[in-house]
Amino acid sequence: MNLNNYIKTLLVISIVLIASSCAVKKYVPEDELLFTGSSLDIKLDSLTDVKNVAALKLELEATLSPQPNSKFLGMRPGLHYYYKVNKDSAGFIARFLNKKIGEKPVYLSDVEEEATRDLLRNRLENRGFFFSNISSKTLKDEDAKEGNVSYNVTLPNPYRMKTYQVDRDSIPFYKVLEDQIKNTPIKVDSRFDLSALKLERERIDLNLKDKGYYNFNSGFLIFQADTNQYKNRKFDLFLKLKQDVPTKAIKPYQIKSVNVFPYNVTNNDTVKVDTVRYANKDFIQESDFFRPDRLDPFILLEKGDLYNPEKSKATSRRLGSIGAYKFVNIEYTEIDGEQTDSLNYLEANIFLSPLNKRAIRAELQAVTKSNDFSGPTLGLTFSNRNLFKGGETLNIKATGTYEVQVAGNSSGGLTSTEFGLGADLIFPRVLAPFKVDSDYFEYAIPKTKTSLNASILNRSQLYSLLTFSGSFGYVWQANKYVTHELNPVSINYVRPTNISEEFQAILDDNAFLQSSFDQQFISGLTYSFTYNGMLSQSKRALYYVNSTVDVAGNSISLLAQENDLGKKEFLGLEYAQYAKADVDFRFHYLLGKESRLATRLFAGYGLPFGNSDVLPFSKQYFSGGAYSVRAFRTRSLGPGTYTPENDEDISFFDQSGNVRLEANVEYRFPIYGYVKGALFVDAGNVWSTAGNGLDGGEFSSNFLNELGIGAGVGMRVDVQGFVIRFDLAAPWHDPSLPENERWNFDVENPVFNFAIGYPF
Repeated sequence: MNLNNYIKTLLVISIVLIASSCAVKKYVPEDELLFTGSSLDIKLDSLTDVKNVAALKLELEATLSPQPNSKFLGMRPGLHYYYKVNKDSAGFIARFLNKKIGEKPVYLSDVEEEATRDLLRNRLENRGFFFSNISSKTLKDEDAKEGNVSYNVTLPNPYRMKTYQVDRDSIPFYKVLEDQIKNTPIKVDSRFDLSALKLERERIDLNLKDKGYYNFNSGFLIFQADTNQYKNRKFDLFLKLKQDVPTKAIKPYQIKSVNVFPYNVTNNDTVKVDTVRYANKDFIQESDFFRPDRLDPFILLEKGDLYNPEKSKATSRRLGSIGAYKFVNIEYTEIDGEQTDSLNYLEANIFLSPLNKRAIRAELQAVTKSNDFSGPTLGLTFSNRNLFKGGETLNIKATGTYEVQVAGNSSGGLTSTEFGLGADLIFPRVLAPFKVDSDYFEYAIPKTKTSLNASILNRSQLYSLLTFSGSFGYVWQANKYVTHELNPVSINYVRPTNISEEFQAILDDNAFLQSSFDQQFISGLTYSFTYNGMLSQSKRALYYVNSTVDVAGNSISLLAQENDLGKKEFLGLEYAQYAKADVDFRFHYLLGKESRLATRLFAGYGLPFGNSDVLPFSKQYFSGGAYSVRAFRTRSLGPGTYTPENDEDISFFDQSGNVRLEANVEYRFPIYGYVKGALFVDAGNVWSTAGNGLDGGEFSSNFLNELGIGAGVGMRVDVQGFVIRFDLAAPWHDPSLPENERWNFDVENPVFNFAIGYPF
């Protein structure tokens, strides 16, 4: 698109905006003005010393009402279609859009200034600012048929706390309360804050619950502020119990018995059940559905323990992680008649509702890749849960994919087919030659996962790849944010077959590519660490880190023999030796409720050694595509400044290397409803360090000048976390071009990416 077309487009958009504004304006009644919003200005009087005024302003702004009609690119589509249907003749499309996005008009007359000022005053008093000066002013624009309201607040010096203590009228429970306020977050000289007092009540309530006070709740606590002792806006804070608090609320509860129902299903009353006593718990179920000795390690509730809601939550979480149950319900029943002067008693009942033991899932996907391959993928998965009555899960999956290259290839009509069969067996416990104490893992018990997979990939006119893989390892969620995955045994075997003469010629001309196909037996160890801070709902700065270490060929070398070429073999197979590590770091900063700045940095390095000159083909890095540098097609970027001989034919080479660096910056913002937008810049490339790679692909100190850089815009349909993503990006810096021609924002040749989910 040239400059003239851009100017024409901007003119059309401007005309549409003006026409839409006029279309709404003509419907506004003569005695009304459209409300465009409220503004708030906060000033401090000469004696006021307040920190973080910006946060206070945000809180006060949230109380301003009503909200004006929503806008999109300066227009009010919701209001426009409401008027169109209610004030004018409207067709089917207008009525449909009004039903979906229509909004009733919000007029200046709808604003209740006095009520809003009272609400602001109430919020300020709750934050310690008494006797605030609040005023408001109405601004009208009769020509534009619009109006707004501005509020001005002058803050006085707030009331601050001098002392915090327990009222002795709470005898004898006051000693328990005194222990609770020893580590209070409310400090001397802190500002009076009603929300902080509410949080303090909740904190004390949670602490008392953890100490067994089953029937206590935060509503039994009240605060009293006394200002009579001071004349300089100070106050004493007293904590006390309300009157007539039930006696059972201030006595701790102890667990008298624990009953577990491993097979709790509806309409199961007529089925004969057995009760098995194990580890001081009663397991009540039909015909030993779940072995008690396998289920007991997941249960943290024990006879004789004081009631503790955190243990209940942890038990529920651990039982839910098994994978055999859809519902976990823990209920407590008070035992009457056995209480003492200092204790009450509870019966804990754990009801577990199982998932269907066997299930079949079918998935059909239509896949479009940025390397111009498109086609369907069919997957069938059979699951058997609780296979050996210990929560084991067996998954058997078969997949079939057919893709055809629909564009971008001069020889035309290239196809790719892949068929795979695999099985996973997951044990919800640690299987090891040594004993592992499950009590060591507080958040979740590690799982042991074994897997076997086989697949055959056939790329027409090129080659076929027969792949076998297997692994044995552990997955452990250490807490809400951290997950470890260790595979001490990881085996891969890839065998190229049906190599065409055309592809063989390519291998003969490229020692790097030939070497990467030579050693396809891989036996090693992998470890992955993941910190997912994106789960936090209370922070504006969010972090995500995933780091992986992959080491191959060390242990198997102890059993290897040397062949005639000086390479080591195991069972007649030449195996790979390498060490590989990478890190994926992401940082998101929330700018608003639905807008954020998302960044990502990826760095990876693979070192071949011993038996290997280069990394195996399946372990190399590539760059470009919908989840990488989006201005370049999948696997089309790099290595380094390498330039393919035939730009039209992108299917022969998978341009890869053993070094990868990438950085991404993306601004995400709401457009309308489920539709979101994005502006982004991506940079990255791959390189080789073996010395026998493609021309220009060697990593050097000049790597910054060899980054592929692109920028673009995106649109996403985000429906409750399910995201359909469309990105359009253009190269900005292309390292494959001559050095003096690389900087060129090639908007006339953009790359379109379609994907599911956010890129990072």
